[in-house]
Amino acid sequence: MRVNRTTVDLSGYPDLVVIYLGMRVRKPRGIARLLGLGPKLYRSHRDRPDGLLLHEDVVWGLFPPHWGARQYWRDLDSLERWTRSAPHRDWWQKFLADSGGTGFWHEAYFARGGIDAMYDDMDPGTGLARFAPVVSSRGRMFSTRGRVYDKPAGVAPVVPESTYYRTESE
Repeated sequence: MRVNRTTVDLSGYPDLVVIYLGMRVRKPRGIARLLGLGPKLYRSHRDRPDGLLLHEDVVWGLFPPHWGARQYWRDLDSLERWTRSAPHRDWWQKFLADSGGTGFWHEAYFARGGIDAMYDDMDPGTGLARFAPVVSSRGRMFSTRGRVYDKPAGVAPVVPESTYYRTESE
């Protein structure tokens, strides 16, 4: 018997973005945050935002609970628009004010080249952070476009960089 080997023609998706993301429980109260946010996230991608081609749920680990997803987006522009709109923007602002005992991360891979990685409260490291040097998310490293393309962000961040870091004069 032979294996039925196939492939895909991605020529219609020149700006494809594949993003892996996850939320891991770090403290007991994180279980409530993870369980409370999960159904909301599921509803948000079920509504098929413009540019989302496919969403797949992933369980990264059970002890501690570490759940996430793999998503395929038409391009970075549509992904950025969705992250800056409600309800995603509202969840993200709430998370960045208080992670609720969880950690969050994403890694994005771009068809035109480049990889992005972002980790919030994710000690010990996950994915790329387990072997590559970890640096502060400051300046050009604060946005996906800065990290991948060394260009300014295409849209304003959900929470400005100044919210995280005080300037020398403060």
